[in-house]
Amino acid sequence: MGCHNTKKSVLSSMKTRLVISLLCVLSLCLLNGWQTRFQATEPSSFSNRSSSRDVTILLWYWPFGRSFSLQGDVCWDLYRIPRCRLVDQRSLFPSADVVVFHNRELVQGIHKLPFDLPRPQGQRWAWMSLEAPVNNGNLGKYANIFNMTVTYRRDADITIPYGEILSKAADEHLVDDVPLNKSSLACWVVSNYRNQHKRSQVYKELSAVVPVKVYGRWTKNPLPSRALLPTISGCYFYLAFENSLSKDYITEKLWRNAYQGGVVPVVMGAPLGDYKAVLPPNSFIHVDEFASIKDLGEYLQQLAEDKKRYSEYFTWKRQWKVKLYTDWRERLCKICSQYNSLPQQKVYTDLEAWVNNT
Repeated sequence: MGCHNTKKSVLSSMKTRLVISLLCVLSLCLLNGWQTRFQATEPSSFSNRSSSRDVTILLWYWPFGRSFSLQGDVCWDLYRIPRCRLVDQRSLFPSADVVVFHNRELVQGIHKLPFDLPRPQGQRWAWMSLEAPVNNGNLGKYANIFNMTVTYRRDADITIPYGEILSKAADEHLVDDVPLNKSSLACWVVSNYRNQHKRSQVYKELSAVVPVKVYGRWTKNPLPSRALLPTISGCYFYLAFENSLSKDYITEKLWRNAYQGGVVPVVMGAPLGDYKAVLPPNSFIHVDEFASIKDLGEYLQQLAEDKKRYSEYFTWKRQWKVKLYTDWRERLCKICSQYNSLPQQKVYTDLEAWVNNT
């Protein structure tokens, strides 16, 4: 009897230990399963939005084949943009948060998208271009590929204009002298002249009303870069005519040639409202503000003769200054500034339609 009871006690103890062991194993499995499941289903936004790590921007190839140094912490050292790692080594593709592709080289067939590589979950591909829509080629084949647009357009995910107006600091509130020792009424620098361009038609009509001095390869009267602004500054007005009438397409013709050349820009390209949205009032003259080109020409003549009214086109310089964007690194670093606020799951199902929405 005592022996039977002892056997029963041993069996009971073994069962208890077995149950406890099974419960422990089950708990570990469940815990491991929950952790694995959490890691697999965790939205990419959780890690992407963390401010404790760098965002890696991989430039797949340099625009126009001209590279810049990426030594050191470029985005912080040059532009004070923190936690932004800018790289161009393709071997870093698996760890890149954003991969940037410049459209020109894709259109020309110089480079291709890396469809042969497994694309990491959460990685975003950015389409970048500073060209007007007419020069971007066939984008129909890029449906459902890109997650981000990087262009001069104000409605792009990352807006990279040719230039912008910035507020002057308190100690900068000095107005540059308006150069009034001008010898020409209007001037225009043009190399890519096409009869079918709207700007060419406007030039022909305007030059029949007022004298326009023309420089550039088209007239076989090119200006070396060092002579560009000094020459333009000798004119009252500069024809900042874009080669394409496109939404937000405002290039260095206005930002550098006119504003930095110390002349009043006569603009044509983007709609009047686009210019008003980004430029100080009374700092430019838009072709669309006149019923005819003849009216425009007569207005320019009258304005040049009235020094007081002409000088009022420069009062904006009391509060504002021009910043030019010329370095691709600054444009790329800007992605990091807005990375955490961008939609996480965005895809351009019809990139061509978006680009051509002018």
